[in-house]
Amino acid sequence: MDGSNLLYRAYHALGREPLTTSDGRTTQAIFGMINMLKNLLEDSGTRYMAVVMDAKGKTFRHEKYPLYKATRDAMPDDLVYQKEYLERIIPAMGLKTLSVPGVEADDVIGTLAVQGHQQGFFVEIVSSDKDLAQLVSDDIHMINTRNNTRMDVSGVKEKFGIPPELITDYLALAGDQSDNIPGIPGVGEKTALRWLDQFGDLDEIKAQAETIPGKVGENLRDNLEQLELFLELVTIDCAVELSLRPEDLTVCEPQQDNLKEYFEDLEFRTLLGEIAGGPSSKNGRGEVSGYTTILDAEELDQWIANLNASSIIALDTETTSLDPHQAELVGLSFSTEPGYAAYLPFVHSYVGAPDQLPMKPTLSKLKHILEDPGRAKTGQNLKFDIAVLHRYGITVKGVTHDTMLMSYVLDAGSSRHDLDALAKKYLNQDTVKFKDIAGTGKNQLTFDQIPLDTASQYAAEDADIALRLHHLMSKRIQQHEDLNKVFTSIEMPLLEVLVKTESNGVKVDADMLHSQSQEIASKLIELESHAHDLVGKPFNMNSPSQIQEILFTDLQLPVIKKTPGGQPSTTESVLQDLAANFELPKVILEYRGLAKLKNTYTDKLPTLINPQTGRIHTSYHQAVASTGRLSSSDPNLQNIPVRSKEGRRIRQAFIAEPDNLILSADYSQIELRIMAHLSGDPNLVSAFHDGADVHTRTAAEVFSVTPELVDAEQRRRAKAINFGLIYGMTAFGLARQLRITQAVAKNYIDIYFERYPGVRKYMENTRENARSKGFVGTLFGRRLNLPDIHAKNPSVRQYAERTAINAPMQGTAADLIKLAMIEIDKWLGSQPNLKTMMIMQVHDELVFEVPHHEVDEIISKVREIMCHIAELNVPLVVDVGVGTNWKEAH
Repeated sequence: MDGSNLLYRAYHALGREPLTTSDGRTTQAIFGMINMLKNLLEDSGTRYMAVVMDAKGKTFRHEKYPLYKATRDAMPDDLVYQKEYLERIIPAMGLKTLSVPGVEADDVIGTLAVQGHQQGFFVEIVSSDKDLAQLVSDDIHMINTRNNTRMDVSGVKEKFGIPPELITDYLALAGDQSDNIPGIPGVGEKTALRWLDQFGDLDEIKAQAETIPGKVGENLRDNLEQLELFLELVTIDCAVELSLRPEDLTVCEPQQDNLKEYFEDLEFRTLLGEIAGGPSSKNGRGEVSGYTTILDAEELDQWIANLNASSIIALDTETTSLDPHQAELVGLSFSTEPGYAAYLPFVHSYVGAPDQLPMKPTLSKLKHILEDPGRAKTGQNLKFDIAVLHRYGITVKGVTHDTMLMSYVLDAGSSRHDLDALAKKYLNQDTVKFKDIAGTGKNQLTFDQIPLDTASQYAAEDADIALRLHHLMSKRIQQHEDLNKVFTSIEMPLLEVLVKTESNGVKVDADMLHSQSQEIASKLIELESHAHDLVGKPFNMNSPSQIQEILFTDLQLPVIKKTPGGQPSTTESVLQDLAANFELPKVILEYRGLAKLKNTYTDKLPTLINPQTGRIHTSYHQAVASTGRLSSSDPNLQNIPVRSKEGRRIRQAFIAEPDNLILSADYSQIELRIMAHLSGDPNLVSAFHDGADVHTRTAAEVFSVTPELVDAEQRRRAKAINFGLIYGMTAFGLARQLRITQAVAKNYIDIYFERYPGVRKYMENTRENARSKGFVGTLFGRRLNLPDIHAKNPSVRQYAERTAINAPMQGTAADLIKLAMIEIDKWLGSQPNLKTMMIMQVHDELVFEVPHHEVDEIISKVREIMCHIAELNVPLVVDVGVGTNWKEAH
């Protein structure tokens, strides 16, 4: 095992927030590497293993070439400490460690590999270091545990384009940037591979150097002596004198007492539990000994006593569905101490299932604990569990933490915040997946059909993992005052507001939607017929390949963009560009837009009506959008179109119950107001204080006319500039949107920044701060990490820079409306006589269902709360509308 390679991988593998002890020592590399080694021991089953580490000090390569590895940073201080600690832990795990002064770990690995091969061993080198590929042979393979791949001789050829024996020749020619070996000037990867393919090997390349033309040939001839040095530097020494030989590397029994002492010092509770059959150790059947199944009243009473005595309870429900408004409760799981958890089943119904405690009286016995606001609860995505239990007569109180939301606040840019991903990321533990116990597809079992032994282990693990994650992540959040404030003041209070909003749901007119579907269907037929007439033959309007042939082969339209496969693209942006000059792309775009409306909304919305409530209950997601904005699904309310006539009509179908009205409260130009606040630009600030139309004011500035003379086209262009710059739009993007030249677009942007210099300064400062800190924040302390802000790829880096500018505005807008939702919900809860319900949140808009006689009071109070939820240096303005349906109200 390439210990140095694994060490750095472990150091960087467990997220951006380091794993630390209570006294502040960083331990993530130790924890990660221990788990890697444990997994390798369990998976390989080999009797002979060695962990090879680099020794301190310089090697023979530094003596031959003083610049060797000169560009590498020194090992971080907190990693030096962890490496030294691991040098004690690894032998206690029963593994041999080797490091030899004066040579590198690669040389030790090469020597062992050759010796092992000579003695008849099959050798596996665990590393992702490309230099070691030169050792691969029929009996020596490389294993990359990062992606669980094995590299044999054919694998080396596939990855590098050359066999293992030519790796050193290749590195000598092209250089090795990581080791600061420059190679021959002008010879990159492609040239080195071409020469090796043409001449065979490095010796022949040197012999034929005079025949190689051009500057690169001249460079080769000028550096033949250096080439010999480079070859020596990149060649692994496989004849190092070692104190141990392969047969001495037997895996021994772990030193449990020593490991216990180390793990206690490092506060590795999970690893401690695995020593000598601890609470989270597995028995012969793969079950965790600290997990129990509650099947009788005595066990239930013992666990109720345990719950009553606990400072915090991890809670999880098991159900028959992922829809909280229709799911049936199957069981509950609890954990009060890491490594210990219980599953309380109610209705497992497979043949041979044991008797289970009756649900109704059992829930009654648990009700006082679950509803006690002073009894802290934690869990993963508890919004779902709260909604399910509410339908069974239990209003869960005391929910202080949610591991999904903790993960989101710590790293909003992460693509996954589910329990399985968090367990792997923070605990380095692989969890039992639902599909592994229930199957997939049409044959997938519901949870009540899963055998209880299997179900209990799965459910208890969920609660246990949630509790362990809670302890780890809550400590990390508390280390950052701003993140802790976002978590405790915004995300956690919002969770309960969203439970209510989802439960309230919204009424839709299914008959109206059905009628709209029929009208759209007729329109689609007309558009299809028109398209066929334009071409002169029928074709499938839903087939990208047929559209591609019609547009670019038959009609010979210009190819604007190609697919990765080299074919002309027919994406929406391409069709929009073509539609400016050609009729058929315009018809296809309209057809696609209407077909999407029909399939996604007018056809689908009626199927989402809950049969029990007669309303649609969307699911809001707090931990998806990296900026902090809410998203929703089933249906996706955020994407209901408003630009087309047919799209706006869909909102007509969102209606109120008899004697009620729909009320919409929408922040006006919220992101531009936030830009004014963050930038402090005096012209932009004064525009909002004056109550001016900011797009008209911008048009007047850019086009050098008085506001009274700004026409509709100028205002449209000014609006594109205002919003485009917020989203980091370049001159190219603005030119494309407005269909003007880049020179004109650049001129617009230059004039804009002349009139609003504070905006330019804000953007420059924000980019610079993002580069130095690695993240940007909102007005309320929410963070978005920007790992690509220093990316070498310009397009990747520029995207991160645009995100740095936009995220504080989008994130602050998201925080404002979340705070408003919390405050409005609090006020509604304090007014028991009011029947008004919050029913939707879409972008910068809140939607309510309001009895007629409450409308005036609700308008006044909602506007007051939303306008004063925070004090900015520009006024917050809220547009309020009322109607019998959502379209009328907005």
